[in-house]
Amino acid sequence: PPKTEVTLYCDFADDQKAVYDQALVAARDEMETLEGSRSFHILRLILRLRQIACHPRLAIKESRRQFGSGKTEEVFHAAMEILSEGHKILIFSQFTRHLQLIQDLFLRHKIPTFYLDGRTTDRAAVVHAFKAYEGPCPFFISLKAGGTGLNLSEASYVFLLDPWWNPAVENQAIDRCHRLGQHQPVTVYRFITRGSIEEKV
Repeated sequence: PPKTEVTLYCDFADDQKAVYDQALVAARDEMETLEGSRSFHILRLILRLRQIACHPRLAIKESRRQFGSGKTEEVFHAAMEILSEGHKILIFSQFTRHLQLIQDLFLRHKIPTFYLDGRTTDRAAVVHAFKAYEGPCPFFISLKAGGTGLNLSEASYVFLLDPWWNPAVENQAIDRCHRLGQHQPVTVYRFITRGSIEEKV
């Protein structure tokens, strides 16, 4: 069936933007003081910026402060609209904490969800439960754990919450539902935080 790919640009929440800008300044200051091989440090700093672009809670774990995330809100609203039309959604992220934060939103609204990451002990049972569930629902899947080996053609929408360096990894995730046995058009949404390092990735 046909496949449509759409990039949705999300705006920073105000407090998220402040945290991102602080991290960016700190990263630049740290870069100026580094000596010798800097590759590892650069990747670590980039990872932190990418995490904040998804949700500040991914990078700031100790604080009790409640942070907002423009991307999290956009994902939730887009998903609710699709679920209201009776569809199932595969939601992929490389950050399991981000998946859990968004899953919590759905659970607070009493919406059934399914979840799979590298720590899931019985993958087959989770996949079977998702396939057998007759109503619309989101399936949260870590990119590394669920990018291959799954046939999930019951879903016709795919959300990619954060860009990955290797496009082939994203394509493998999309192919969980865009494959033989799929009878509906497949729509893929990529969520990118505007003005962040995600645009460079």
